[in-house]
Amino acid sequence: MWFKNLLLYRFTQAVPFTLDELIAALQQKPARECASQETHTLGWTTPFGRHSVNLVQVAAGFWLVAMQKEERILPGHIVKDALDAKIADIEERDARKVYKKERDTLKDEIIMQLLPRAFTRTQTTFALISATDGWIAVDTGTWKRAEDLLSLLRECTGTLPVRPINVKMPPAVSMTQWVKDNQAPATLQIGDNCELTDTSEDGGQVRCKHQDLGSDEIQLHLSSGKQVTQLDLRWGEKLNFMLTDRMIIKRLRFDALVIDEASDQAGDDMASELDASLTIMGGTLQQFIPALCEALGGEDQPQGIGDSPAPTTSKTDANAARHDEEPFYQDAIAFVRESGRASVSAVQRKLKIGYNRAFRMIERMETDGIVTPMNSHGVREVMRV
Repeated sequence: MWFKNLLLYRFTQAVPFTLDELIAALQQKPARECASQETHTLGWTTPFGRHSVNLVQVAAGFWLVAMQKEERILPGHIVKDALDAKIADIEERDARKVYKKERDTLKDEIIMQLLPRAFTRTQTTFALISATDGWIAVDTGTWKRAEDLLSLLRECTGTLPVRPINVKMPPAVSMTQWVKDNQAPATLQIGDNCELTDTSEDGGQVRCKHQDLGSDEIQLHLSSGKQVTQLDLRWGEKLNFMLTDRMIIKRLRFDALVIDEASDQAGDDMASELDASLTIMGGTLQQFIPALCEALGGEDQPQGIGDSPAPTTSKTDANAARHDEEPFYQDAIAFVRESGRASVSAVQRKLKIGYNRAFRMIERMETDGIVTPMNSHGVREVMRV
């Protein structure tokens, strides 16, 4: 029952279906076995397996759904061996070469011949919907499986206006600063595992397990320009998890106290135990998601959703800030262009200024077209002059 990974999505408008409409929509696409010539099937199953009959499990305002994928497994080496034998027969019989177009056609024919004899594998992916808070949490660590579930949900309901939850500060930037300071925001605690990545084009990675992340060795890696791209964290007394630079939450573990609380609320049967677990898990995630976003600078929400716009800065204040940074800003531009690295920490070290000031300079360089916006790995490229 307890989710082990999280990919988080935000509704960009009000949830476009009611609970009854969702149940009716999922009933259009129940899970089923693969036919003899099908590579895979997708459909909805009961989240609690034999302990429930509903395609949507409801508890404390949370809606739990489960997508089942059945696929036929054809090992690549078996297809290759059969294809090689077929090509060898043709080339020997007809004394000619088999080229790519014909080779692809033969491969498709072999796959269709072998499919009825292939073994099948079943995978179940869960998603928790909070219509009140406007988010969907998918229990997977891969975008592909999450998109399979969301695409099927979109197909059944006719619409699904969601996008991945975004935060104002790239996770890699935040995590790097936390490890540098050896301190995360108040609600989080740093663990002893992380991954460091060199942001240069041919840079490598360093994986640290069960190490003191405040040690001189780790700090040396950071001072040389590496960024934290994965970091073990703990949230209060409830969750342990690994956060990645792509805002994926892996290795999610609920504390024993949380699980015990669910057990205390459960009845004598498995269905009530699962229902209690769903209630506690949903309530925990309801608190955790905004806390994590706040630690990462706040959620960058779609227009019209969430908090009201922040107050604007007056023109006088903005001009004063720009004037204050102007002497160093030109030096920062020169350094970035010469080194080819649009790194906040590198500018900070070079100019011996504060991190926030260096960060504002890099953001201004983006506005001025000197560096690109950050990519999914939290890296900016320096534009050619």
